[in-house]
Amino acid sequence: MIRSFLVNTFVVFHSIMLCLWGLLLAPFDRDGRLMHFYAAVPWAKVILWACGVKVLVKGLENADAHVPRIYMTNHQSYLDVFGLLSVLPVDFKFLMKQELMKIPLLGFAMRKVGYIGIERKDPRKAVESMRAAAERINNGASVLIFPEGTRSLDGRLQEFKRGGFNLALRARCEIVPIGIAGSAKLLPKGSFRAKKGTFAISIGSPIDTKGHTKKTIDLLMEEVRSAMEALIKESEELLSPHG
Repeated sequence: MIRSFLVNTFVVFHSIMLCLWGLLLAPFDRDGRLMHFYAAVPWAKVILWACGVKVLVKGLENADAHVPRIYMTNHQSYLDVFGLLSVLPVDFKFLMKQELMKIPLLGFAMRKVGYIGIERKDPRKAVESMRAAAERINNGASVLIFPEGTRSLDGRLQEFKRGGFNLALRARCEIVPIGIAGSAKLLPKGSFRAKKGTFAISIGSPIDTKGHTKKTIDLLMEEVRSAMEALIKESEELLSPHG
């Protein structure tokens, strides 16, 4: 209990400091790249260290920093965000719920770094957000999406939302599937007490969207889902020696 209080207090203080540092970088950062690599990435790595959490990663050769793509991953825990920031050597922008963009200071910093909020209850605003995401990709940045839309309660893949796949067709870019395993055991949905331990991230080969249209979007979604399921199993295998 005491450890949890100390860790959470440190995380809040550290987050405030890194947000302020990122805002100092903002006037010198046209596209959010500086804030990503020199504020967001250190923020995530220090939080994982403070929580006593390590991340195993496989498939980094599939993450090309010079090619803008859409990265799609399953979502089990808040730790996923920190893990992805800490291991992906790519300037990517999160596509996230608009509510998170309203968090004082942190939300302002996320907007400055180029993250994109989705207002899911307002179709018109959701379309505008997708246009903004496509513009980010056309300008050379990658986008990271949780196609389930929220964290899974039992670790199983939930039904995918179509928005990210429509974005891939609009931007005409590849989709890189990612499978995460083990993070839910360390910090399950609804909890703020992270356990010490290890989780794993496996990055798959890019999936080409050429030849797909809105008429075949279901086939594309199934292809990504199958790849993600296989990658989750790979991540579980990575964790097996760690108990």
